[in-house]
Amino acid sequence: MHHHGYAWLGEKQDFDKEGVRRPPGEPPTVGSLQEVIDRYRQAVAEFPVSGMPPIQTAHWLMKPPSTVRGTWEEPKESGEWLGLQLAEFAPRFAIEAERDVTRLVVLVRNAVERLTWGGDVSLGHYLSGTVFHSVAVVTCSPNRAEPGLPCPVSRTS
Repeated sequence: MHHHGYAWLGEKQDFDKEGVRRPPGEPPTVGSLQEVIDRYRQAVAEFPVSGMPPIQTAHWLMKPPSTVRGTWEEPKESGEWLGLQLAEFAPRFAIEAERDVTRLVVLVRNAVERLTWGGDVSLGHYLSGTVFHSVAVVTCSPNRAEPGLPCPVSRTS
């Protein structure tokens, strides 16, 4: 078991486009509504190559290897990366209470605990203006929520 880190920074209006954040699913059937067909086509074209955070955290593993920001064997190492991500963006968090250092330490500690038993971690914060920051650490090989998903990066021993 190991962990991959993912981060995304972008406009909140882009983050709100859920169709791009969901995998394609089953193809539409004959007689499907045009909007269903269009959504499917968009998902097929955009989901696999987009760096946009998926709705389900485990689906990061379906994204291109280029979206992986780091890989760690130990949950503690993953937590250190997560803490650095939070520390970098905390001064820009739109809600002042979310900048609290104690709160951030607790978030990282809880994340490490979750990763230890094979869970995933996904956090998001609104930044000043209309920007959203998303950061996730996903357990891989296997993932607890989606054990059939393969590792997105080739690993060397």
